[in-house]
Amino acid sequence: MLNKPHPEHQDYFPTEVEGRSPHLTNVSTAQRLPADITQIFRKAKEGRVLFADRNALLPEYLPKHLPFRNQQINAVAEVLAPALHGSKPSNLLLYGKTGTGKTAVTKLVLSKLQMQGVPKLTASYINTRIANTEYRVLAEFAATLDVKIPFTGLSIGEVTSRIFSMIRDKGAYAILVLDEIDYLISNYGDDILYEFTRAGERISPGFLAIIGISNNLQFKEALNPRVLTSLGEEELIFPPYTVQELKAILSDRSQIAFRPGVVLQPAVGLCAAMAGSEHGDARRAVDLLRVAGEVAEREGLQRIDEECIRKASQKAEHDRVEEALRSLPVQNKLILLAVSKFKEGTNTGQLYLSYTALTARAGLEALTQRRVSGILAELDLLGLVEAAVISKGRRGRTKRIKLIIDPITLDRVLREDPDLAIN
Repeated sequence: MLNKPHPEHQDYFPTEVEGRSPHLTNVSTAQRLPADITQIFRKAKEGRVLFADRNALLPEYLPKHLPFRNQQINAVAEVLAPALHGSKPSNLLLYGKTGTGKTAVTKLVLSKLQMQGVPKLTASYINTRIANTEYRVLAEFAATLDVKIPFTGLSIGEVTSRIFSMIRDKGAYAILVLDEIDYLISNYGDDILYEFTRAGERISPGFLAIIGISNNLQFKEALNPRVLTSLGEEELIFPPYTVQELKAILSDRSQIAFRPGVVLQPAVGLCAAMAGSEHGDARRAVDLLRVAGEVAEREGLQRIDEECIRKASQKAEHDRVEEALRSLPVQNKLILLAVSKFKEGTNTGQLYLSYTALTARAGLEALTQRRVSGILAELDLLGLVEAAVISKGRRGRTKRIKLIIDPITLDRVLREDPDLAIN
């Protein structure tokens, strides 16, 4: 149920658009294609198709070969190898910025491991941000073990108990990959991780090994000391790709994704240079090339040149910010809204006061200041805010927090969320 916005925040939280109905009132009109849409479809059908395999540029695509990651592939394989003779591998934490190959390397090694013919071996991959809740993470893990868990209704403890019972009864060698593990811990705590790492005799003669993947190098600082003790993990850091490495990756991928001669080499070079100088993110570099191909097709071009890359960069950056904003939990959005109130930036104390005022008006319980600081670090990592530590001499240090995205984009996305209506 939507509440009417508080007058001071009406610009951010409209509850309805005057003169518009949320439902279609004339189905026959909606079913007719306007002339301009017909022309768009005709142009697409008559134009030259530049893509040979568009899937090769999608985030979920797993290439058969991962260039420049042999060292990491071998390291992960060595950690997991004991599972082949029934010994529990060490838990493993993989760190690195987005698009440095952490997920791809893990999936590749696990696929090779499962091909070795060990009947009791089972590997589960779960992206905790997509699974979204603690219960769903456990339910997905349970499903890979053939444990039937209802959509809702059980306690976390009961679900965990059923999972452990199945591992014990089957004597299963279970390897669980928790991608974006920091998202799960920051939103639901580390109780599950503690239970998993202390399973021990409860699942013998089976075992459970954890692979955690995180973009946050400070992730372990949020863990309880008892979890750190039981985790007993090995760590592996993935460095960003260089410009030359990205260029080679893009060249290989473009040969699969596009028809021969479509992608000009200067375009590949520019795409790699833009991605390498900014973030070294292969995933975003590949996505930039995909968007450039779509731009070229829409404009009826025969080749993908440097201008297509520049146009794609502008579009991809805009889309990335909006996607990141929409995926945020409501508390994160309220923190962003609080940051946006200070055009010149603010400190943690002032921001927290503004945030708590917004949560009160929204009828939500405010998080602790420590938790808000943790979320600010995540928002900084996403590139939505800048949270820089500033030295004040004898008065110590303080954190200066400032919004670094377009406030108009933030405004538009916040308007879409009905949970942000302010009393």
